[in-house]
Amino acid sequence: MLIAMQKPASTLSLVNSSILQCIKEGYLLWLSIVPHIAKSTRYTLGVRIENTFLDVLEKTYTAYFTRKETKSEKVAECIRTLDILKYLISVAWEGKCIGNKQFEDIALKLEEAGRRFGAWKKSLENPEKKNRAV
Repeated sequence: MLIAMQKPASTLSLVNSSILQCIKEGYLLWLSIVPHIAKSTRYTLGVRIENTFLDVLEKTYTAYFTRKETKSEKVAECIRTLDILKYLISVAWEGKCIGNKQFEDIALKLEEAGRRFGAWKKSLENPEKKNRAV
C-alpha cells in the first residue's frame, strides 16, 4: 500500500520563492565545481563558501517565516551574508580556484538574488508604496 506523501504547508509556500531558487541554483552550481578544485583549497576556501551558501539559504528561509516586526532585520542579515558569499566567490576566482565561466554562472545567480533581496527590503521599509495605483 502506497502512502501519498504531502509537503508541509510551509514548503508549499516556498515553491515559487525566487530568492531561494536563485541561491539554491548557485549552490548546486558550486557543488558541481567543488570536486574539480585543488584539495588544498577545497578544504579551506571551498568549505567556507559551501557553509556560507548554506547560511544564506537557512537565513532566507527563516526570514520568510519571521514575524513582520523583525522581518526587515532578518532580510538585512541575509543581504550581509550574501555579500560575504559574493566576496568569497570572487576570492576563489582571483586565486584561480575556479574558472571564468564558473565564476560568471555563480555570480549571475547571486546578483539576481541580491536584486531580489534589495527589492524585498525596500518593500518592507516602504509598505505603503507596495500596492499603490499607477
